[in-house]
Amino acid sequence: MPLTDRESRVLNDIREWEKKILNYEASDFRLTYEKYLERSFSLLPEIVQTQFFSVIDSWLFYLNGIIQGSQLQMDAKNRILSSGRVFLKDIEKIEDLKQLEIDQLQYIADQQIGRHRLYSFVQGGFAGTGGPLLLGTDIPAMAVINLRAVQLIACVYGFEVNSPYEMMTSLKVFHTATLPAGIQKDGWSSLMEDLEAKGDPYFYEGKEEITDLTWLEQPVQQLLKAMVIALFRKKLIQGVPLISMAIGAGANYQLTKNVTDLAHRYYQLRYLMEKEESFE
Repeated sequence: MPLTDRESRVLNDIREWEKKILNYEASDFRLTYEKYLERSFSLLPEIVQTQFFSVIDSWLFYLNGIIQGSQLQMDAKNRILSSGRVFLKDIEKIEDLKQLEIDQLQYIADQQIGRHRLYSFVQGGFAGTGGPLLLGTDIPAMAVINLRAVQLIACVYGFEVNSPYEMMTSLKVFHTATLPAGIQKDGWSSLMEDLEAKGDPYFYEGKEEITDLTWLEQPVQQLLKAMVIALFRKKLIQGVPLISMAIGAGANYQLTKNVTDLAHRYYQLRYLMEKEESFE
């Protein structure tokens, strides 16, 4: 059957959002800042640059795989299936969730999104206390929270993240969401090209490198956040470093908001595109 009026409206909203991404023009200040970062990093020997991004890619692949196979993630998937059975009792596996209506899926996805934004907010607050252990584990913790959120949003829309293609796609979605706004359109275009290619639905056949110079701003932002937290952690209000905690919580919440917003629209778009193709 063709898309319903509601599904068509959601699709139009996604396309309008997509236009904003593709037509975004960075300010002169941001362009100068990005060029400065790239020029500074380019001063390092090429082999060091290559190894740096290779290590990050390997770490993200490894972390994504661990999350996908963890008991915590399995339990979360079971909760998603249980939520789906509230609307359709015959749901047995993740792929069956595609039988639900867009509003029902959006309701389940919003639960996951809200939960992970809260996790990020709390994690940022703890990191904002300035403790060496909490501050040192902030980046790995944020990577886990956001990769996990992307995987679960994919599951909500019926895409089981247990094949090389879907695991790689979830990493590319995460990567695109964490790119600077002016470069995000390149990552989104790459995701759309993968969809249009209609290659092997199991094995990923595209570019396997994830991070590069365009992604350099993200680790720099995390380091700057840690420096600001360290600077304000001794400014106490009634014995509590509220300023640094607010900085950490706000920064982490915003990052997860960006990741979940883009991931939600991407997997909604795939769900709707599949429905359109099945009708044709």
